[in-house]
Amino acid sequence: MNAVPPSGPPLPAPLPRAYWRRTLRATALLLAVWFAVTFVIAFFARDLQFHVFGWPFSFWVGAQGGLAVYVGITWWYARTMRRLDREHGIGEDGLPLHAAEPQEGMGRPGGGIV
Repeated sequence: MNAVPPSGPPLPAPLPRAYWRRTLRATALLLAVWFAVTFVIAFFARDLQFHVFGWPFSFWVGAQGGLAVYVGITWWYARTMRRLDREHGIGEDGLPLHAAEPQEGMGRPGGGIV
């Protein structure tokens, strides 16, 4: 009996080591920033006796600063990963860009191009 390979799209090639190395480096950096803002600065904020925009620094870190940093972390990660994906030719779905493009006649049921 001959085994028939499953039909469907071909499996994507493994991503290059450089891509994963840079992805892990960016993730580790951002996790370190998150940890520092969430735990380190907040822990020592009471000892820092100065004012930011008229409020004590400890209040500002707890009420506004942490949230601003978290939004910045999200923005920086999205921008960095978009640039890294483009450099390595990876589409939104994680497949190589040439594999993510629809083939002619495959766009709609019944054929035709979308």
